[in-house]
Amino acid sequence: MTDYTARRTMMVDTQVRPSDVTKFPIIDAMLSVPREVFVPDAQREVAYMGGNLELGGDRVMLEPRTMGKMLDALDIQPHEVVLDLGCGYGYSTAILARLAESVVAVESDPQMAADAQRTLSETGVDNAAVIEGAPAEGAARHGPYDVIMVQGAVEDVPAPLLDQLREGGRIGCIFMEGAVGTARVGYRLDGRISWRAVFNATAPVMNGFEKQHDFVL
Repeated sequence: MTDYTARRTMMVDTQVRPSDVTKFPIIDAMLSVPREVFVPDAQREVAYMGGNLELGGDRVMLEPRTMGKMLDALDIQPHEVVLDLGCGYGYSTAILARLAESVVAVESDPQMAADAQRTLSETGVDNAAVIEGAPAEGAARHGPYDVIMVQGAVEDVPAPLLDQLREGGRIGCIFMEGAVGTARVGYRLDGRISWRAVFNATAPVMNGFEKQHDFVL
């Protein structure tokens, strides 16, 4: 029988801590949330491997290193409300729910959204809700949010989504330029977003976050 607790500890000790992720709430969350139940049964054995775990379509479960470093940069506080975009089967939502007051997750794949909500309920996560919808549109009626996290890559972030971020809030996502990716955190100050690069990472660009090309006649 697979000892997933031991694998979880090894993941944190070999992939997360060596990446300068040291905040106790993040380490505790990643040691506590059973990553293997938030993937299809056929992928349980690889749930704790390094690298992004492909879930189908443009969805991935971000590699533990990327997840940990992004959470570290976002510095989520216990009183904050978080918007989790492209949550897949809900692992990121479960992690965020341990750090924040509440989480609103958005997933466009109907089956993934349903499975995510079911698994969150089964694992006792009662401060998060999964909404079926387009991640790039967010969930404005439940906002504004203190933190927005995108569980995939972007080329551009739609302005209506940025408008859902509270003044003083943060948004974290991976910007892809060709094959090169950089994780950035955006800070909303005086109604504008100021971006800061924090580390290198890669992921598939999620639908709705592609760069809009202007047509020139």
